[in-house]
Amino acid sequence: MTNHLFIASDHPLAIHEQRTLRDLVAVMIPASSEYAIPGADDEIIFADILATLVPMAAAVREALQHLNRLAGSAFADLDPPAQREAGEQFRASGSPLVAAVAALVVQCYYRDDRVMRSLDMEPRPPFPLGFEIEEGDWALLDPVRARPKMYRDPPKQ
Repeated sequence: MTNHLFIASDHPLAIHEQRTLRDLVAVMIPASSEYAIPGADDEIIFADILATLVPMAAAVREALQHLNRLAGSAFADLDPPAQREAGEQFRASGSPLVAAVAALVVQCYYRDDRVMRSLDMEPRPPFPLGFEIEEGDWALLDPVRARPKMYRDPPKQ
């Protein structure tokens, strides 16, 4: 997990954008007392989101502006039911920005040890130990194998 702490002036997102993003990720993945797992707005997870988004800050900023437009005002100023409704409109908008934000949030959320333990998974990288994967039905690949070749052979030397 990333352990970056930012001084507000050093981060590419302004404080109001960070607040909007934090409220959005809370709508996307809320905490669950039933399963004893944090939401994506948890301090540790959100710090990882902020650190990870740096290379794509412009896209995230654009996504937050899109969200505010859909909400009709500042998303962060809405009450929770209105935030959920605006979040649903954001998801349903089909914007590629939504997919980028969702991928960022999910990536950081599932890096959290508490979340992995809640899924009965050991919180560790997949390598070098690997993970056991159930044997699947290899016949599902038959349509792919039946396709004609879609590449050129390399030149012979």
